[in-house]
Amino acid sequence: MPGLRSALLLPLLALAMLVGASPLADKRPNVVIILADDVALMDFGAYGGEARTPNIDELAGRGALFTQYRASPLCSPSRAMLLTGMDAHLTGFATIPEVLPQEQKGKPGYTMALELGVLTLADRLRAAGYRTIMSGKWHLGEAPGEMPQSHGFDRSFALAASGADNWDDRSYMPYYKDAPWFEDGAEASVPEDFYSSRFIVDTAIRYLASTDPDKPFFVYLPFQAVHIPVQAPQEFIDHYEGRYDTGWEALRQERHARAQALGLIPQGAPLAALPPDFRLWNSLSPEDRALYAARMEVNAAMLEAMDFHIGRLIAHLKAKGEYDNTIFVVSSDNGPEPSRGDDSASLAAYHRLTGYDIAPATMGGPGFWGFIGPEWAAAAATPGAWFKFYATEGGLRVPLIVAGPGIAPQRISSPAMITDLAPTLLDWLKVDPESIPGKPMTGRSLLPVLGGKVTSAYEPDESRAVEVSGNSALYLGDYKITRSVPPVGDGQWRLYNLARDPGETTDLSTSEPAVKARLLGEYDAYAKRMGVLSMPEGYDSRAQVNRNIAARLLGNYPWLYGVLSGIALVFAAMFWLALRWLLRRHRAARQA
Repeated sequence: MPGLRSALLLPLLALAMLVGASPLADKRPNVVIILADDVALMDFGAYGGEARTPNIDELAGRGALFTQYRASPLCSPSRAMLLTGMDAHLTGFATIPEVLPQEQKGKPGYTMALELGVLTLADRLRAAGYRTIMSGKWHLGEAPGEMPQSHGFDRSFALAASGADNWDDRSYMPYYKDAPWFEDGAEASVPEDFYSSRFIVDTAIRYLASTDPDKPFFVYLPFQAVHIPVQAPQEFIDHYEGRYDTGWEALRQERHARAQALGLIPQGAPLAALPPDFRLWNSLSPEDRALYAARMEVNAAMLEAMDFHIGRLIAHLKAKGEYDNTIFVVSSDNGPEPSRGDDSASLAAYHRLTGYDIAPATMGGPGFWGFIGPEWAAAAATPGAWFKFYATEGGLRVPLIVAGPGIAPQRISSPAMITDLAPTLLDWLKVDPESIPGKPMTGRSLLPVLGGKVTSAYEPDESRAVEVSGNSALYLGDYKITRSVPPVGDGQWRLYNLARDPGETTDLSTSEPAVKARLLGEYDAYAKRMGVLSMPEGYDSRAQVNRNIAARLLGNYPWLYGVLSGIALVFAAMFWLALRWLLRRHRAARQA
């Protein structure tokens, strides 16, 4: 009998080699996580957006589209939460380095590095026999022990910064001396024909070809789209000519109506509240209206370009016979970016020094420092209020699509948090979170919800909370309390009923004080449990960014110490000479 088995096995092995498949291949599902940057709830076509995103829409059509999913309001905390399944304060990334005040530096949860015992999905899946690949924006540390290769990734081409140029190998803001790209932990440069979305996908495909094909794979693709600088190829920009000429108030009304039609908010729900100092479209000059409309066209084009290259990855997986056995997760790290590039003298000086332009002549192309600004950001964030940085719905409520083997097409309206993604995937792949030692996850598996076994991963009286640099939110049932700090917020807690008022237009603090008190108590317990630190008196994130940029510049360019010291000495000498001259004049006048 052994001889007969051998005789039968040899032809089977030969046949397997001919068709390119190993009989020993591990056929557990693959995982691809696609993380967009600063993408609003309604930006993708499947959620009613204007951008053409057929590949993402295809995934939404064959899987689960979540309508009540929340991330954090800033990128690093969201990325840490996604990869670890833990609240950001337990990972080391309670906030981002750019807005970290001196008083919090180095404190537990605020070290700006994934701390001891914090395991990523890549750590856990590699230990379970997966090959692990990452290509794109990391923003979870830059030191050798903080990069992807130290956190479970076999191969990685990672941008350590919050962003970078999409066409060139250069920084986009003075906080960074250059664009810190690393391949497998070693400093690297991007190619001459670089465009970020194309390169991120090209690199992932290259890594898939160079790693063990008999192992299932985990691919993490954090794109730069649509983070500042907003840039896109002209062939995509052309698709949106004139689309945004009616302005941001019109887009708010459009998205609000579509949100009701799609069931993202109840019929008749009030339009979301506006942030302070919101400019009216008609208050702009005709030239500025044309320029701002064109910037939004580039934003939509950048989304389409990302989707186009996602389609190339999907086509590659289909050609390799892997598509149907792959779990896809598509999400965003937070709501849309409100920062402007035309209202700061220091940023204008930086643009002059680095050759960036915000004029229409370079629209979307190399050298164009694209942005959409607070008004377009608020319009894009509709039906939520405000935008990135703040724990309002426009900053937290973002898209989530999950598709894969065994998941029926469906819409899921039960609550979900970004911390739930890691435990969901581990549950799906039957990987025990305790199979390797590490800190426990705080998220919940959504697999029972995806499989229709339960309607929610959370109990009706169970709260969920988020905090980043003082911007805070806690959800309990239909209610939410939120606090927004300066420069846009005032630091006051407000209470909303999201079932009736998803746009956060009516503060219920006075009419329902008992509900507010209960939620505040829940938040205090959360803050104590997670180690949330209070913000320094008078904290303002915009002012803090400027201080941190100044400190970073001196570190990046040590010669500035000499220049500034020389300038200070010159001014001191001039002051001393002027003072001596005034004293002599005073004595002469008295003697006269």
